[in-house]
Amino acid sequence: MKICTKGVWDETIPGITFDENGVSNFCKLQETMMDTYPRGEKGLATWNAFVTAIKKAGHNQRYNCVVGVSGGVDSSYLLHTAIQYGLRPLAVNLDNGFSSEIAVQNIYKVTSALGIDLETYVIDYAEIQDLLRSYMKAGIPWIDAPTDLAIKACMYKVAQAEGIQYILRGNDFRSEGKQPKEWTYADDRQLRYIHKRYGSGVPLKTYPMLTLPRMAYSGLIKGVKDVRPYYYLDYKKQDARQLMMELYDWKDYGGHHHENLFTKFAMAYWLPRKFGIDKRKINLSAQVLSNAITRDEALAQLNKPFAPDHELEATRAYVQKKLSLTDDAFGKIWSAVARNTFDYPSNYSLIVKLASGLRPLVRRLYAFTPMTVMANEALGSSRQS
Repeated sequence: MKICTKGVWDETIPGITFDENGVSNFCKLQETMMDTYPRGEKGLATWNAFVTAIKKAGHNQRYNCVVGVSGGVDSSYLLHTAIQYGLRPLAVNLDNGFSSEIAVQNIYKVTSALGIDLETYVIDYAEIQDLLRSYMKAGIPWIDAPTDLAIKACMYKVAQAEGIQYILRGNDFRSEGKQPKEWTYADDRQLRYIHKRYGSGVPLKTYPMLTLPRMAYSGLIKGVKDVRPYYYLDYKKQDARQLMMELYDWKDYGGHHHENLFTKFAMAYWLPRKFGIDKRKINLSAQVLSNAITRDEALAQLNKPFAPDHELEATRAYVQKKLSLTDDAFGKIWSAVARNTFDYPSNYSLIVKLASGLRPLVRRLYAFTPMTVMANEALGSSRQS
């Protein structure tokens, strides 16, 4: 198995190539992103400019930014950061019925201590249940896409309803990296198709949908903008986790994104056991390049299981019961052919084409170049579906 000499990206990653020194194209993408969004003095200056703009845009309003929260360390620390910089955030949480008790308590502790209002958007459980079952029946890798799409849609929906122009998100490419699109790409067109083909006919009445036209309307007409503060600030997840514990009695929940039990099932059970996919290779490689951990430490972590086997089986059993899947139904899903994300129609090619050709408009939607666009340019268009 060939492994990138600067990280732990390896040949199991679709589209990976290596140069004469054994450095992968995913490593070069990561380095490009780090060069594009420098931290230190330049990063802080960029962030301070955003803070000024956020305060100006919302100077007469109760809130001047929306912060999506899950109870995880990234979003929890982002609330702490927003208050430190004098912002007035409205915390927004999406309830898909799978949040762990630890995550719920973390959100309560941090918002209460900081005096931040919390708005929880609840999707009718029959809808999210039908969607998640549909994705499992579709046999694609990233079955938690309905949650990811809903989180983003929910923040735009709340921002527009409250007249708030800035959405702050806790994404940090330096600790998470860029997952291959073949593993995780998703959009509203694909969701509708999969739900129609594999769902049980439950109408999506409460599920928040962010279509391309709706996002363009929010950004271009209403002026809603997506900002990622950790692209610019000297954020270290390990330090943030310790500080949150000390200041807010915040509790750790184990692995990356394990604050949601369906996400934990998707990352630690579904992906590795059905597809042989280990997303930690992307996360850990990014952390190696950011000097958060050494390459040897990353390799050592990859040799460890996601969690004890009995814990993972308990998570699988919980998800199966929660989705009302009998042993026979789950067995059929599990033994079905494993498919690729791009076996189903999506807006991917259209989005890349529009984003690449209309950069000025994209800058009115995002405060950064979307990673999908950067990845397409750095990894090559030959990987498009």
